[in-house]
Amino acid sequence: MIHSLAGGKMRDMDIVDFAKVELSTGEIRWFITDILDLKVGDLVRVPRGQDLETARVVKIEKNVNAQCAPVPIKRALKIFSKVSE
Repeated sequence: MIHSLAGGKMRDMDIVDFAKVELSTGEIRWFITDILDLKVGDLVRVPRGQDLETARVVKIEKNVNAQCAPVPIKRALKIFSKVSE
């Protein structure tokens, strides 16, 4: 660990929530989410090319830091919305 008194800089830690979703094609992808009441089984709208596609949430990972993220945070797409039932 680099201590700030030694002239080092602590790395900024991004903490986000990830949702693993299954697209209609059966493809599985990870998306960043800020939807607090999201749970496994919910339907969500996710970006797919220029359009939005409905997908089902199959797993949720809360409070994930950049070093442990399933996909690079800077390249991860975000869930657009939760589908109301």
